[in-house]
Amino acid sequence: MKIISENQLSELLKTKNLPWKITNHSIQKAFVFKNFVEAFGFMSRVAILAEKQNHHPDWSNVYNKVNITLTTHDAGGVTEKDLVLATAIEKLT
Repeated sequence: MKIISENQLSELLKTKNLPWKITNHSIQKAFVFKNFVEAFGFMSRVAILAEKQNHHPDWSNVYNKVNITLTTHDAGGVTEKDLVLATAIEKLT
């Protein structure tokens, strides 16, 4: 897959209304929930999406916070796969 340049990526994030930050050849977002159970439930739903798309996030969870980073490792940057998964994740919130 082709890497999306940072300029193109910035425009695409705006166009697709995706409030993700561009960092280190990836896109990133922090999600905050009421408690751990809600955060874990969200992660479970994201895991199902990721598995269906065969594209898995780098993520971490501390209590009610979930940090997600998306990049296409084998391409070395952000590709359409990352935008598709980010869009699907946004629909869960």
